[in-house]
Amino acid sequence: MPPFPPIEPYEHGLLDVGDGNLVYWETCGNPAGKPALVVHGGPGSGCGTGSRRYFDPERYRVVLFDQRGCGRSLPHASDPATDMSLNTTHHLIADMERLREHLGIERWLLCGGSWGSTLILAYAERYPERISEIVILGVTVTRRADIDWLYRGVGRFFPAEWDRFRRGVPEAERDGELVAAYARLVESPEPEVRARATWNWLAWEDAVISLESNGSPGSYSARPPDAATAFVRICAHYFSHGAWLEEGELLGNAGRLDGIPGVLLHGRHDLGGPVGTAWELAEVWPGSELVIVEDSGHTGSEVMRRLALEATERFSRS
Repeated sequence: MPPFPPIEPYEHGLLDVGDGNLVYWETCGNPAGKPALVVHGGPGSGCGTGSRRYFDPERYRVVLFDQRGCGRSLPHASDPATDMSLNTTHHLIADMERLREHLGIERWLLCGGSWGSTLILAYAERYPERISEIVILGVTVTRRADIDWLYRGVGRFFPAEWDRFRRGVPEAERDGELVAAYARLVESPEPEVRARATWNWLAWEDAVISLESNGSPGSYSARPPDAATAFVRICAHYFSHGAWLEEGELLGNAGRLDGIPGVLLHGRHDLGGPVGTAWELAEVWPGSELVIVEDSGHTGSEVMRRLALEATERFSRS
């Protein structure tokens, strides 16, 4: 089935979530429809208009929001004065719950992928009674082992590109924690240091998805400058702290999702987030359904998008 036609929000705003942060949100579709929340990736990508089209506007009340520091939320992480200590996974979980209360929603379907998958799982395990269903496109749980794979291990497939990424940090730090080194560089008081680190990071992200002919190769460095700056700053901040999660926490607590229907869609050719993680989650989440998409990598494919549409269509009737 094709995506639903483009729609515009019927309501939007900036929600004061405390700490001087204003989170952008919007609602589309049917105000009396089934509530669904889109949780974007990154962290720091911001929500896109295309996500609105995964839901039947006659049946769904679709909520989208920009996580702290990105998109239309304020203050923006592209501003070096923005305090990143006020931007953590636990802040985002609290923001989602405050948004639910603000909109008067009792329970909602959660949909998202990549980093959005991690945030969905963290929120759902904290508030399982608030979740009706979950649809994930690209499972991640952001273990430190997963972060190490993405920014070091997968370099065995792209040795020249990874060597350039590694050489983007000071020589004394090249054999240590690269993500932490980049997190320090993007906080530098020198604009040229921040800019160089940002574009080195984006070049590596592009390398990892460069083989995805059915997806969006090259999409990271195509971002506008402020969006790119915020994306890298937020990613490095989150990943250098292990997303403030205990190692294996989300898989270990997956039993809390028992009774919540879930569809897990994962690309067979996702180099940055290997399919094994999706399989591990499906094994410990009673009621979940894993579909491995044979033509897809991390950035998806038409088949993956069709399967996501079929999942939301099925859940619209429950």
